[in-house]
Amino acid sequence: MRIERALPADVPAVEQLLSAAGLPLEGAAEALSAGVVAREGDAVVAAAAIERYGTAALLRSVVVAPGLRGTGLGREIVAAAERLARDEGIHDLYLLTETAADWFPRLGYAPVARAEAAAAVGESIEFTTVCRDTGVPMRRRLA
Repeated sequence: MRIERALPADVPAVEQLLSAAGLPLEGAAEALSAGVVAREGDAVVAAAAIERYGTAALLRSVVVAPGLRGTGLGREIVAAAERLARDEGIHDLYLLTETAADWFPRLGYAPVARAEAAAAVGESIEFTTVCRDTGVPMRRRLA
């Protein structure tokens, strides 16, 4: 298993993983330009992306193939996305989740007021359409 920067050719495989997990596809292809994937052989089995907004970013499209959930791969793919964000000068990483509000705190993310998150990354498609009124906003300080 290896984790590396996502390539444009990875978009269809990541979109399949996202669809299978019931996660939104809107904006995912664009976000993957600053994303990471985990490969098992030639197959993409996990992904995470960041959307930059100044020194803040939105962590999005975090997905792991069903057969590999619970193996620690989710933790590894998020850590790789966080390293990428740090390397890009990101200080605060936000996310919106409808399904993993109990999981992300184990990785250092804490719930924040929707207004705080929206002030940092509110122009994202996640905030403006996909999870406009639903997802739980969380933040992790990277710097």
